[in-house]
Amino acid sequence: MEGIIKAICISEQKGTEKHPVQDIDIIENHGLENDAHAGKWHRQVSLLSYEKREEFKAKGADVEDGAFGENLLVSGIEFTSYPVGTQFKIGNVLLELTQIGKSCHSHCAIYHQVGQCIMPHLGVFTRVIHGGHICVGDTVEVIENKDSRMRVAVLTLSDKASTGQRKDESGPLIEKIMTEHGYNVTSVTVIADDENEIVSQLINLSDRCQNDLILTTGGTGLSIRDVTPEATMKVMTRNVPGISEALRYESMKYTNKAMLSRGASVLRNQTLIINLPGSPKAVKESLDIILGPLKHGLEIMKGEASECARK
Repeated sequence: MEGIIKAICISEQKGTEKHPVQDIDIIENHGLENDAHAGKWHRQVSLLSYEKREEFKAKGADVEDGAFGENLLVSGIEFTSYPVGTQFKIGNVLLELTQIGKSCHSHCAIYHQVGQCIMPHLGVFTRVIHGGHICVGDTVEVIENKDSRMRVAVLTLSDKASTGQRKDESGPLIEKIMTEHGYNVTSVTVIADDENEIVSQLINLSDRCQNDLILTTGGTGLSIRDVTPEATMKVMTRNVPGISEALRYESMKYTNKAMLSRGASVLRNQTLIINLPGSPKAVKESLDIILGPLKHGLEIMKGEASECARK
């Protein structure tokens, strides 16, 4: 499958409408040069179907290139029909699909104009695997996803780390350990201890980013700002209490303070979410405890293995 770039759009400042450019450099693990939404995260370049935009315009909406916040407007490809992990090749540039759709908390001007917006449902987001230079009119090639590794998202919950008052050490440590054990770590994100924001992130990382596993770190204690378990329980479809019970039991061998942890473990549809403690030391100890049976549990969840009853 191939498509054609109809427009390239950037905005130098967040909160401003994107404007079209004829050509641009795409920077590896960053995004479009000078685009305010580029950065080291999983939503570096956004893409939208040109045909879907034209269908929307036919309803009477006055929308130009970049109006939906898309970086690349592409003809000939229905992006939402491909699974997360699919890659798109544009010359030397290689993009990987990381998220389908997005949450729309505050309706944009387009929504107020015609009563709906297509980006939350039809837009997709990618990260830059390999950079290069692209132009309007370039061909976009779809490459099938061949990465069979389990997809893992890491989410650090910390007021101080989210504002730069403290360096996040636990998130990168989880990334390192999980990568060494053969997992595909798709994102490492730091946000504040805000229950609504945690809920939103968990839904996004499971439903739209299609991760098999989400590992959170922090916010599991007795402080009034420790709300990770509450947020986790809000998004669950099924409870998996044994994992957190094992973590507390085995962690008591290291410190009796482990009994104070309120961490939860749940399923949200086809995503397993596990709350880990906040300190790097406790994170390593916790992963040592669960890594053995974790892979088998994920394989059962995905239908790739059968239950192993003891005889």
